[in-house]
Amino acid sequence: MAEDNIENLTLLFMRRLDQRLDRLENDIGDIKLRVTATEEHLASIMMSVAGLNSRMDKVDARLARVERRLDLTDAG
Repeated sequence: MAEDNIENLTLLFMRRLDQRLDRLENDIGDIKLRVTATEEHLASIMMSVAGLNSRMDKVDARLARVERRLDLTDAG
């Protein structure tokens, strides 16, 4: 009789553990999806920043040219 109780308790704990592992597995899957989305978003932001930096470099070069033509540059 005592062995049956031990086996039942063991099965009960194993089922609970299995359920918790299933939930954990689902949570990890969700986290992987969110991390992937975050990485893609960050990559998009970095590409936008690179494009803006390129545009600023062009504006800076044009401004330097205007300053040279108007003789507005510092002597230093």
